[in-house]
Amino acid sequence: MTEGKLALYRDLAEQLGALLDGEADRIANAANMAALVYHGLPDLNWAGLYFRQGAELVLGPCQGKPACVRIPLGKGVCGTAAARAATVLVPDVHEFPGHIACDPVSRSELVVPLLESGEVLGFSTSTARSSGVSTRRTKWAASGWWHCLSNTIIDT
Repeated sequence: MTEGKLALYRDLAEQLGALLDGEADRIANAANMAALVYHGLPDLNWAGLYFRQGAELVLGPCQGKPACVRIPLGKGVCGTAAARAATVLVPDVHEFPGHIACDPVSRSELVVPLLESGEVLGFSTSTARSSGVSTRRTKWAASGWWHCLSNTIIDT
């Protein structure tokens, strides 16, 4: 992870903090988070959130092309992350068993759980047009950054 990328993540986290300061509405905060991530990170073609409702994930605020509205737990990258209650980074979604192809242009995907008291409430997810984002260090840095931003959504 380059210093420039880490600085970008820090800057976006600060911007999100300013956007969310004093706002308690989860949907408004999720919408601002999706917009900030989508426009703030290069090479993304989708960024957004899904919220858990029973045995499925339901689309929340997002930026990019239309997305799958409902994803069963355990299906696709998001559903798999929900079932595991863990971050999932897929370098090439076309190699992921059971991948749900909402956008054929997407090549890699990062899904980070929104957790509250150990319960999965939803997920923040982003997809990119390029593949190969596979290093542990990238997963750790991006996951930590998404957790920071996602926790702001839950805490409000």
